[in-house]
Amino acid sequence: MTNLIRSLWQFRSFIVGMVYRDFMGKHLGSILGSLWAIITPLALILIYTVIFSQVMKTRLPEVTSTMGYGFFICIGVICWSFFSETVLKGQTVFLEHSNLIKKSKFPHASLLLIVLFSTFVNFLIIFSLFMIVLIVTGNFPGWVILTIFPLLLLQQAFALGLGFLLGILNVFFRDIGPLTGIVLQFWFWLTPVVYPISILPEPIKELILRLNPLAPLVASYQKIILFSEYPVWSDFSFQIVLAFFTPVVCFFFYKHFSGEIVDEL
Repeated sequence: MTNLIRSLWQFRSFIVGMVYRDFMGKHLGSILGSLWAIITPLALILIYTVIFSQVMKTRLPEVTSTMGYGFFICIGVICWSFFSETVLKGQTVFLEHSNLIKKSKFPHASLLLIVLFSTFVNFLIIFSLFMIVLIVTGNFPGWVILTIFPLLLLQQAFALGLGFLLGILNVFFRDIGPLTGIVLQFWFWLTPVVYPISILPEPIKELILRLNPLAPLVASYQKIILFSEYPVWSDFSFQIVLAFFTPVVCFFFYKHFSGEIVDEL
């Protein structure tokens, strides 16, 4: 582990360069360039907060704010997108960097950091814009907002482990890519991102909360934003286990098949 950390530190410029290249490459050739990284998420936030709350007049139970439903959707979509983007990037990372893996010597664990930082930059931009909207509209929840980050840490540790595990499988079974996209679509609608979990029938609600590790996390994000409610940390024991064991399983899986991965690529 010490050697791995030392190797990653030696390749820090490579990691930063790849993250920068990924960010700038999304808007290569456009007139506004990287400004689209701000314009696009800002448009998304305005659509949810204005269209759903002001035009459609959608309301949530126990929420008096007229913009409550818009904020409810925003934080759910923002955090879900952080998760799904990490999984999707992880499951294609070996295929996208196959030439680099075959021709260059570098710690392949740096690919994990590249995915982590690339998705975090995107998340940080849209999350910061959302915080500004909350402050401007007088709906900022206060210091409780900081409790989102430990929950995100659990979420993203699970996402990275799952994404890279799927990435290893995707090298050998190319059906994993499209299958992951389909599964994530179903997973989205089985997570209370656009609807409160309280509206579900009790048996279905219990099933989702027990089997879907994202459901309690997303529900907690929404309670933090709407009600300034602190998370009940004992409710996330399953997520803590997943956040620890999924990356560990991925690490040993990769260590065992690393040679075969390079040969297959």
